[in-house]
Amino acid sequence: NFPVSTVEFHKGKLIYGAIEGHLVLAMQGRFHYYEGYSLQQITFPVRVMKALGIENLLISNASGAMNLDYKKGSLMLIDDHINLLGGSPLIGANHNELGPRFPDMSAPYSSNLNQMLEEIANRKNITLHKGVYVAVAGPNLETRAEYRFLRNIGADVVGMSTVPEVIVANHAGLPCAAISVITDECDPNNLKPVDIRDILAMAALAEDDLIVLFKALIKNL
Repeated sequence: NFPVSTVEFHKGKLIYGAIEGHLVLAMQGRFHYYEGYSLQQITFPVRVMKALGIENLLISNASGAMNLDYKKGSLMLIDDHINLLGGSPLIGANHNELGPRFPDMSAPYSSNLNQMLEEIANRKNITLHKGVYVAVAGPNLETRAEYRFLRNIGADVVGMSTVPEVIVANHAGLPCAAISVITDECDPNNLKPVDIRDILAMAALAEDDLIVLFKALIKNL
């Protein structure tokens, strides 16, 4: 019943294996709202993984930075988020066996996991910013006015994923952490057209540090 990823650089594979002695389920590619899937379909894999017994959810994504202190190729630990997708995956009938009708979102990202990631980054000498992620529907990128607005409401970076999965993880009582790869600098006063090849290159540049952080975290869980 899984949707099929239609984004060319998302391979759409569910991989089972072990990292640092811990069993893991990894999604090589995810589903996005802009692909035409519902928020419930997008988050279905989180429900499945929870049912299979996972204990923590680790997420990575690509984003553009309105915070101009963040440079392309760097990483940001998501401390909080803003949902501008226009909906929630929890809309509709609630199934109490999956989670409460009104889940608390005062701390959507695990303070314990985030603290561990920050400590690992310090030990490994990896620059890890910490900030607020805003999710938008996409697939179009933002206008200059939209970037200004998003920055003014408190967002450091913007992307088109992650928030639905985190909402469902919180509903299910699943601790989660998320790291965003900064692939673009979104300065509304100096905005240039984005080339997808540049975004992929920036993601590849940060890949090694991201792997180091997540592997070390998994080892310590």
